This record gives sequence, C-alpha cells and structure tokens, in this order.
Amino acid sequence: MLSLRQFQQFLAVAEAMSFRRAAERLNMAQPPLTAAIRLMEEELGVKLFERTNRIDSLTVAGEVLREEAQRTIVQAERAMALTRRAGAGEIGSLRIGFVASAVRQLLPTLIAAFRESHPGVVLELEEAPTARQVAALLDDRMDIGIAALPLPPSAVQRITVQTMVRDRLVAAIPARHKLALAPDDPIALAALANEPWILFPPNEGPGLHSTILQSCAQAGFTPRVGQRAVQMETIVGLVAAGLGVALVPGLFGEAGREGVVFRDLAGAGSPIPYEVALAWRTGNNRPALEAFIRTGHRASDKR
Repeated sequence: MLSLRQFQQFLAVAEAMSFRRAAERLNMAQPPLTAAIRLMEEELGVKLFERTNRIDSLTVAGEVLREEAQRTIVQAERAMALTRRAGAGEIGSLRIGFVASAVRQLLPTLIAAFRESHPGVVLELEEAPTARQVAALLDDRMDIGIAALPLPPSAVQRITVQTMVRDRLVAAIPARHKLALAPDDPIALAALANEPWILFPPNEGPGLHSTILQSCAQAGFTPRVGQRAVQMETIVGLVAAGLGVALVPGLFGEAGREGVVFRDLAGAGSPIPYEVALAWRTGNNRPALEAFIRTGHRASDKR
C-alpha cells in the first residue's frame, strides 16, 4: 500500500516533470527520489512516466494516479485538520440540559458566547428539571446540565458543579391577595403558613424542595400544597390565576408578571438561596464539553 509520503513524492515529480526540480521542492537528494518512483512503479506493476534521458510525460496510469493522489492528500489533510479541531473541542456535538429559569438570562448568554467561538459544535438542547438532568448525566444521555442547586446527596460525589447564578427565593402572591399589599416591603415567610401553596414535585428537584421545606420548618410551619407544577414559569402563571402562593427565584420578580406581586422574604427561615450551576459527570473530559465549561468560566467572571 502506498504511503502519503509516496503520493507526495509522485505528485512533486508529476508537477515539475523533472526529478531534479522535484527533489529540490521536497528538500531531498535526487537519487533517493528517483529510487522511490521506481519502487512505486514496481509495487503497482505499471509505468508512471514516459521518459528517455528526461521525463517526457505521464502514462495513462500516471494520469490516473495523479488525480487519485491529489484527492487522497486533500482528504488526508482534511482528516488531520478535523481531528485537531475535534481534539480542541471545535467540532462535534454537545447535549445540554437546562432548567426553565435559566432561559431568562443565563442560557442565552452561554449559548451565544459558545456558538461564536465554536460554530462547528452542534448543540442539542433539552429543558429538564434538575433531577432528570442528574439522571441523564450519570447515564451518559447528557453532557452538561444547567441545574438548580443543591443536587441530590446521592449525586454529589459523581457530579461536578460550577455555580453560575446566585439568587434568592421570593414570595409570589396573587396581585389581588391581601398579602400583596406593600409590595416593596419584605414579608415574613411565616405569613404564608395558612395559604395554599403551588410547589414543584419533590422528585423533580429534591435538593431545592428539601431546602424550601427546611426553611418553612424554621418559620414554624409545613406548606399546605394545593397545586403542583414542574416549571417555575408555570408556577408563576398559576399564582397569577389566584390558585395560591409560591416561592420563585428573585429574577422573576425583577422581570415582573401581570397579576403577580413579588415580595422579598424576612424573618425566620429566610433568606432562602437559589443557585444555578453548570453540572457534568465527574471525569467526563470530552473536548467540546471542556470548551463549554471554559465558556461558563468566562461568563461567570463577567457577572
């Protein structure tokens, strides 16, 4: 089987139509080049050049080899370039999960920055609660997640996190409710004790769900859950419909929502932190993943 080096030597001679000029181009002596061409002809069992004291022309077999050698070298150079780009995380694919609250600010910023620096990487995005992301990361069905902390204790040793957003939970109250009065003043968490709550299922975000229950316990009550919804956007919508109160990230209050008043929490059980982090399976060192994590580092430094 001919090597790339042999293809390169043959093409140099075919283009220069001179062993001497081809040898100069290849930065080698002429006798080894002449010997290399003769060896190729012996391996192939054909004559590649018509020659007397000099090269007159390519044979029919030589013309075919020139076309194929050019294609082979171009393909080999492409393969090497793509391999280097893949090793640098510049091409490939990346499976990304994200909680709904990340859509407002964090996700668009990260995706835009990553696509600008790595346009060759195909991004597969999937909205999913934290618990589903953790399961997918551990099963290698997802490369990186944008998840709400804390993670379930069972995943802490197997998942690496990089905190991107540090926020706090605020009370979301129907605008016509008596507790919506004085919206600029903090409200005691205990003031929500007798209200119907809208809360996400514990299995969808066990870490944050546990944090909320612990905070309510510190305030002296257990939430009376009237409705359950998975996504924060849905929860806020149900609050607007007057179905109950809820705790949601402060960024929802900053954006505002018709029919809902957002109040900071005060007193026992508060503040309640809300953190969003990049999360990936410990030991996963895919180049595209590492490039996305670096993008996250840069975005975090700018915050």
